[in-house]
Amino acid sequence: MSFLGIDIGGTASRYVLADADGAVIARGSAGGATGHIFNPVERDKLVAVLTAIKAALPAGTSLSAACLGITGLGEKIRDEAAALIGGHLSLPPASVRLTDDMELAYRAAFAPGAGHLISAGTGSIGLHVMADGQIIRVGGRGLLIDDGGSGTWIALTALDRLYRLIDETGSTAGAKILAGELFTAIGGSDWDSTRAYIYGSDRGRIGSLAQAVARAATHGDALALDILTLAGAELARLGHALVQRAGHLPIGYVGGIIDLHPQIRLSLATALPGEVLLYPRLDAAAFAAQWARG
Repeated sequence: MSFLGIDIGGTASRYVLADADGAVIARGSAGGATGHIFNPVERDKLVAVLTAIKAALPAGTSLSAACLGITGLGEKIRDEAAALIGGHLSLPPASVRLTDDMELAYRAAFAPGAGHLISAGTGSIGLHVMADGQIIRVGGRGLLIDDGGSGTWIALTALDRLYRLIDETGSTAGAKILAGELFTAIGGSDWDSTRAYIYGSDRGRIGSLAQAVARAATHGDALALDILTLAGAELARLGHALVQRAGHLPIGYVGGIIDLHPQIRLSLATALPGEVLLYPRLDAAAFAAQWARG
């Protein structure tokens, strides 16, 4: 008997295979996907991830059950998703436990009702799972609406502030380091290059520009440092929202943006005085494998 846990994110997926006693047999990674299987392109991405993971499992593996946390998975399509996933993993749909990646991360970090969790990567979202299993979500509405403090938010805010500076002064004076890092990452300093990059990219590629903002801040660019300070305040807002709705509990922050630059954590601590802040290192795929065991 073996049990498969998979944590599927938009840019990467991780899996863990455990035996009947819970010992890890194998682990690995694959490409990213989402639960937006109503979109044929996203459906194909999910199938590609499942195919790659199944092919990478040890020879002769016979799965008993699987648990998957998938970013963007909606309640209305869970039955369809379970049938799709079961078909590609050679499991009946009833043996496939599904949740979204954020609930999986929460349960890997806290027992229900024991804390709040905010994830900041390409996007940003906060979650509290109540003791009775009810879920409170804050943020997570995508880059076109919000995703404050996320990688995409940092990137787009930096470009917005930079181009306003150019509009008002005709140059990047005062933010030359930030401009240099951004335009190098984009591949050109003219508007055509920026337009092609932003409007021709998915949110993951846009969010990767946050690294350029962090490099500029490290090299002393005041505008870049201000944007990272604001990003921390945006992520703190999600923490405040969960505290207001579910009480004062430890607040865990996870995701690549938390470690993007020291200013992020400094800003969080400044904006959340008196709150217990945690920065857990989660192995959500391993937790999923254990959850699959029941």
